[in-house]
Amino acid sequence: MQMQRRMFLQALGAGFGTAVLGRASAPAGPAPKKPNIVLCMADDQGWGDMAYNGHPVLKTPHFDAMAADALRFDRFYAAAPVCSPTRASVMTGRHPNRSAVFKWGHALRPQEITVAEALKTAGYVTGHFGKWHLGSVVKGSPANPGACGFDEWFSAPNFFDNDPILSREGRAVQTQGESSIVTADAAIEFIRKHAESSQPFLAVVWFGSPHGPHRAIERDRALYEDQSKKLQHFYGEITGMDRAFGKLRSELKTLGIRDNTILWYCSDNGGLPNVGSTGGRANKGKVYEGGLRVPAILEWPARIPRHRVSDVPCNTSDIYPTLLEIAGVQMPKQPPLDGISLCSLIEGKMKTRPEPMGFWDYPAKGISTPSAKWMASLLAAQQAGKDVDDPARLRLDAGDIKKQYAEDSFPGHAAWFDWPWKLHRIEKNSGAVAFELYHLANDPQESDDRAAASPERVARLKAPLEAWLRSVARSLNGKDYR
Repeated sequence: MQMQRRMFLQALGAGFGTAVLGRASAPAGPAPKKPNIVLCMADDQGWGDMAYNGHPVLKTPHFDAMAADALRFDRFYAAAPVCSPTRASVMTGRHPNRSAVFKWGHALRPQEITVAEALKTAGYVTGHFGKWHLGSVVKGSPANPGACGFDEWFSAPNFFDNDPILSREGRAVQTQGESSIVTADAAIEFIRKHAESSQPFLAVVWFGSPHGPHRAIERDRALYEDQSKKLQHFYGEITGMDRAFGKLRSELKTLGIRDNTILWYCSDNGGLPNVGSTGGRANKGKVYEGGLRVPAILEWPARIPRHRVSDVPCNTSDIYPTLLEIAGVQMPKQPPLDGISLCSLIEGKMKTRPEPMGFWDYPAKGISTPSAKWMASLLAAQQAGKDVDDPARLRLDAGDIKKQYAEDSFPGHAAWFDWPWKLHRIEKNSGAVAFELYHLANDPQESDDRAAASPERVARLKAPLEAWLRSVARSLNGKDYR
């Protein structure tokens, strides 16, 4: 069994190995190129904000086409209910609280190992395009994409609207066009540049839509004229993002690299209140299903030759260990991971999740990151001959670990997801702790609290949840870096 596993991983890393899928063995020769990787993420798109998930109004033909061709995750989760923390989980494979990325605008610690840094050890060239929101996009910052392992980057400090000013490796650039198309075009330029290279590439493509304020271009807004103005622009932004994603996906085929490219799409948190459609109770900002469950699709024709649907619970922390296993990378001094490799799911053999998932929304404040204002200021400063307009935006303190947190008290809203059960642990400012228990298979809306009727099950789930919270708190206090 172990030998079969090694053979499978070798096939994954090479991209053309055939033993696992039952094809004839490839002739001896040079090892084929490792798969290219494109990670795409929306900003505030809920699980239900997809036509393929049954939305009655939205038009998402390109997402629908990929969902019909590829591996569709029906129970995929953001690691956190808001943006920056989930992005940190993609970068590290770790719960974002381990590196103090509690809320929007918090910087990723430079001590963390990122997926870009890890894949570079396997020969990957790396690029980031679009929303960053993990520190800074200013030259010289320890928390900009370049400092986090990206060779090339064209990024914004936060979400952005049409005609955005973006940072090309620290240099502000005024662009023209619908925001998602601008993002996709930057990624396509990078992909074209490296498509024929002997090096595989990692392209992280993080759209700024459909974060508010919603400003769809006219052709997309007009598709929804029978809706309120607010919904016209919200739906129009998603349709614009769908078109940009379709352009990116089509380019992989045009370049002849689609077969051996991993294209993985998801959102950063659950749906928005009032306009979005969620995958359960509540919405963005909450640890209930509506704040965490997101759409996700993975395409890799060389390894996933036909459409499949998985209801195995997965989350954004799983992306890092999956890609490292595919690339054959083991990082020295790797700190504890919260995600698991999904290679056996890709193989078609994972029918249940082997480990539970933990969530913890710590009650910290977000940090304002007004992208349009900051980028306009940076552009003006650079046009006047200055390299940095505001030294505070360098985030030179990103790696400082000054505060120590209690390792026996876990304020905020945490949850332990051991399918089909989900235990919520809610610690108030007073220190009082309340538990809620839901059977998600029978109660996807988390409306029937079973905690009082099932004290033994609460106790069985509480013990590993609190052990995990202690582990996260130790990481938060910097003990992983010693």
